[in-house]
Amino acid sequence: MAVNERDVEQIVKQILNQISGSEKLPSSAAGTAAGIPDTAHVAMLTELEKFEIKEFPMPKVGDDDILVKVEGCGVCGTDAHEFKRDPFGLIPVALGHEGTGEIVKMGKNVKKDSAGKDLHLGDKVVTCMIFKDNPDITMYDLNKQNVGDADVYGLLPDDDIHLNGWFSDYILVRGGSTIFNVSDLDLDSRILIEPCAVLIHAVERAKTTGILRFNSRVVVQGCGPIGLICIAVLRTMGIENITAVDGNQTRLDFAKRLGASHTVSFKDFQGIEALSGAVEDSFDGHLADFAFQCTGNPAAHANIYKFIRTGGGLCELGFFVNGGDATINPHFDLCSKEITLVGSWVYTLRDYATTFDFLKRAKGIGLPLAELITHKYPLEEINEALKTNLAMTGLKIAIVNK
Repeated sequence: MAVNERDVEQIVKQILNQISGSEKLPSSAAGTAAGIPDTAHVAMLTELEKFEIKEFPMPKVGDDDILVKVEGCGVCGTDAHEFKRDPFGLIPVALGHEGTGEIVKMGKNVKKDSAGKDLHLGDKVVTCMIFKDNPDITMYDLNKQNVGDADVYGLLPDDDIHLNGWFSDYILVRGGSTIFNVSDLDLDSRILIEPCAVLIHAVERAKTTGILRFNSRVVVQGCGPIGLICIAVLRTMGIENITAVDGNQTRLDFAKRLGASHTVSFKDFQGIEALSGAVEDSFDGHLADFAFQCTGNPAAHANIYKFIRTGGGLCELGFFVNGGDATINPHFDLCSKEITLVGSWVYTLRDYATTFDFLKRAKGIGLPLAELITHKYPLEEINEALKTNLAMTGLKIAIVNK
């Protein structure tokens, strides 16, 4: 069939129109998704034990900013402390720092995440911290400086943007923030990234002692979400001999599923000598080579030295707020036993990135980490979610948007 010059011209025009219609680049941003509303909803803590759902105008997305549609956010113990007591004096505040969501709009300067991975519309992301003028905090900082003194979304004073926490339906990630593309992880795994990073950091701190090894006998005291994740991290490292200590049988049962070889309920024993004897029995007559203290209870910290052998090690990571003083005997508990003690606080950027691989490894060997999330609430039921957290009737509580 012959095609004349006019037919060719029409075909070319049709192709060009299709290309321009499907690949048109927005002029004001590197990427924009249709359907972004004019307002966003934020769960604002306006007074003690009271969140209110506030509606604010959708902020302008600057050249270095990213607008994220929130899919979910875990409820942290820090959120519960703020809800109950406001120890940081932040009210009114948009909380939520264990969040994740989908990029729906990007500034024209945004190309890659904090690990050098490309960013596109529709990618699933998490944030870690907001940079301050501190050159020691970098992605691969050999000094291993943690991010405890940095700003994080969910613990920022309120401002004229308002979309500062993940307990919302949108959050504005501003230029200078860290952000990671985690599109290869499912929603439950993404919600667990932040607390898992805490334990990746703690185990890395423990490894600096030179005591934590494949064949170590390890005791983990406290089987809330932090202690349970600690057990999972140890198990993915190949450590087989783990004893979990707690007073809640449901948590102890779940500790077994996450890799604990033995469990000890402190409710079954009177006094620290009997309890330490039970820990010793769980290791066939040996005390632990290494211990992780994952509660915020000063008495628990004082007790854990009794579980550790002479020359053993201890990582204390349970105190994210001031929980009070612990009383130990420096001679018997620390000096004469030559205990190597390390403290652990939040994480470094490198630990955050390592966490993504940990989550894949845990899933690969069949650890049911996703089942840590026992309760999911919509944003409008956030007050109930915080009360459930404080009542300790579940494990991990999460806000999940539809």
